[in-house]
Amino acid sequence: MTATPPSTPKADLHRYLQSARDALLWKLDGLSEYDARRPLTPSGTNLLGLVKHTATIELGYLGDTFGRPSGEPLPWVAEDAEVNADMWASADQSRDFVVGLYHRAWAHADATIEALPLDTVGKVPWWPSVKAEVTLHHAVVRVVADTQRHAGHADILRELIDGAVGMDRSNDNIPSGDASWWEAYRGRLERTAREAGQQSP
Repeated sequence: MTATPPSTPKADLHRYLQSARDALLWKLDGLSEYDARRPLTPSGTNLLGLVKHTATIELGYLGDTFGRPSGEPLPWVAEDAEVNADMWASADQSRDFVVGLYHRAWAHADATIEALPLDTVGKVPWWPSVKAEVTLHHAVVRVVADTQRHAGHADILRELIDGAVGMDRSNDNIPSGDASWWEAYRGRLERTAREAGQQSP
């Protein structure tokens, strides 16, 4: 039996980054164009917008920050762009366009991670100059954290749409139970919350 080769910090970071990317993107699977875009929170959070935003983040932190611009036109982050324009897809920005952009962002970010040592210093163009310098290690950790955060948002949004939940395609990471089990479970939590609410001063 051959031993598994030891991992490296760069490989670990990339593995968690790709896991977060995959978790976010597969939440679009099987949805209509409407459901992929519709806002499901008072602040307008929507699935396709999360993907568009996360693609933009990767191109910025793991591209421009290290002098490696992607060449992708990103008018939604221009100085004269509408507020929050990176958080939703306009009617002429198809799902294929947004997902394609995200895949190109992955490739560009991966090339940066592969090409540069983790201690390479870059400058975040949109940060104040006094604190704009970051290492590649810092930038990758930031992108992993941001992507995982939005994958969590996406998981909740997808559950609100059609009840589908789970961490990834191969592991939903939740207890098995039929609809009646989940209804009873949720009912128990509701009763507990009400009981605790009545006890609070």
